[in-house]
Amino acid sequence: MTQLYAQPYDISANGFFFKSTEEYKEKASKLHNDYGQPVEEFEIQFIDGEDIDCELFKALSIHQGSLHHFFDAIEEWEDYQKVNVIIAVGDAGYDFDFDNNTPDDFDVFVYEMDSMKDLAEYFVDEGYFGEIPENLRFYIDYEAIARDLAIDYGDITIAGTHYIYNCA
Repeated sequence: MTQLYAQPYDISANGFFFKSTEEYKEKASKLHNDYGQPVEEFEIQFIDGEDIDCELFKALSIHQGSLHHFFDAIEEWEDYQKVNVIIAVGDAGYDFDFDNNTPDDFDVFVYEMDSMKDLAEYFVDEGYFGEIPENLRFYIDYEAIARDLAIDYGDITIAGTHYIYNCA
């Protein structure tokens, strides 16, 4: 279960932990500072939960206005969709608006690979460079192909898994 913390910008008020949008709304509506004034603005912090959800939280710069969307996303989105958004928004610099975007809006090509060399070998095996006779495969410089691929592909580790990606 994901746990977040609402840290008031008002230094005379104490924050609170919460695990849902409803719990946040309930606690925020009842919170007052030391002078009896209602507290309205909070910094939202990720405290505990799945590693991939933490990465998504950071990539989307979640704030109190986007909390309900975040809780919906972590429940409804598949892991591959979370990875796509983390890469596109958090690493490649795309914008994401919950009201106008879905996680499938980005042309992100993701490969779960440890290195560019692995991607080069995969591309050769799959025939991306055309048909290469088996007896010539021993002479292929996969390191050179990997260096060329590094121009168009990036790499990132998300929740302990290494990915090679290209954003079109």
